[in-house]
Amino acid sequence: MTVLPSSPSSEPHSLGAPDPDIALAERLFEELRRRTGTSRGITRVSYGLGEQIAHDIVGREARRMGMRTAMDAGGNLYLTLPGRASNPAVVIGSHLDSVPFGGNFDGAAGVLAGLAVAAGYRRAGIVPPQDLVVMAVRAEESTWFGASYVGSRSAFGQLTVAELDTVRRAGDEISLGTAIDAAGGDTRQLREGLAFLDRAKVGCFIEPHIEQGPVLLAKGCPVGVVTGIRGSFRYRSATCTGTYSHSGATPRAYRNDAVLACARLVAQLDDRWQSLLAEDHELTVTFGQFSTDPHEAAFSKVAGRVDFSLDVRSQSRATLDLMHGELARSVDALSNELGVRFDLGPKTSSEPALMDRKVIDALADLATEQDVTAEIMPCGAGHDAAVFASMGIPTGMLFIRNANGSHNPDEAMNIADFAVAARILSAFCLRPLSRLS
Repeated sequence: MTVLPSSPSSEPHSLGAPDPDIALAERLFEELRRRTGTSRGITRVSYGLGEQIAHDIVGREARRMGMRTAMDAGGNLYLTLPGRASNPAVVIGSHLDSVPFGGNFDGAAGVLAGLAVAAGYRRAGIVPPQDLVVMAVRAEESTWFGASYVGSRSAFGQLTVAELDTVRRAGDEISLGTAIDAAGGDTRQLREGLAFLDRAKVGCFIEPHIEQGPVLLAKGCPVGVVTGIRGSFRYRSATCTGTYSHSGATPRAYRNDAVLACARLVAQLDDRWQSLLAEDHELTVTFGQFSTDPHEAAFSKVAGRVDFSLDVRSQSRATLDLMHGELARSVDALSNELGVRFDLGPKTSSEPALMDRKVIDALADLATEQDVTAEIMPCGAGHDAAVFASMGIPTGMLFIRNANGSHNPDEAMNIADFAVAARILSAFCLRPLSRLS
């Protein structure tokens, strides 16, 4: 969970935009670590104390540099550096909550990148062409409330009354609505579906974020430009039921082996995944949980039940539908062949969210102008950017190289890579958004 040291230059860089205040970001990363860290990693509970401390920190710094601050009914924080014209704003943002025992950079890097850019403009005495808004989003991590994109959806008035009343926080069972009100929000407005953000006034949303996988590290790239956020279909509580029987006394022809059926299902879907990749489909297939009943299964038994989960993701709805058809065919064939019964349970899903092509090109071009190799890549995890894209707002994501993955205490983002991303953002904000149209 260490910010690796470097000494980014304070000289104006080749893109002609003001240098972001990287020292400010380093100081705030350290304050976040110190004030919201635990004996093992970072825990900033959604609408809890740690997340509130983080919001207070960035709000304090924004006020110190004279930015306007506002909070909406869902508790999202908006820090505005006024621009030269009242055109739709550039919004840079991400979340400040974390998973339990997570890392210090997942989410926070995006907020602090925006704040560093704004501080650089303020320090250089440069007024951006349009308002620059840094958004600190609430409750992105669904591990707490089991609901996706709570904060960003609340900004557009999309939370439902049922969610506010029935969705409860892991650990203390406090309802989402109660938690929002306790953090200073206003669920009366949310229940009426009132939106704080007007999509016509948001010219662009950019979410900087650490990469949560190994691609940038493996390819030696400090940053990546995201093409889209994968949609998904998921079966979180699937079962396969066969028949428990004696391992020595039951011949193969008389078995209804749940482990064998599930193993065959895994192998068949993995084979199909590989063949689809060869056909230039983009997807991932993951059986993240796979277990027999610890109370009934035994060394000398043919397994009569297996519990498992399945998570399939792709940027293409057609690919997701194709893979779901493969799943259905495999389940039917294995049930008939092996005498087992599959119950996949409730299906949950999310739609793919494609990033704006012109934003992708602009970010990639700015990286090239800085002599930086940026990987053009999909995003496998969910992010608030998906909500903005679904609203028809031109949206982009800029990944920052990060070792050791995320959602763990060992995240290791290099501050030099963070500075590269922040300089690209600074140059992006200097361009009038009319150039994207």
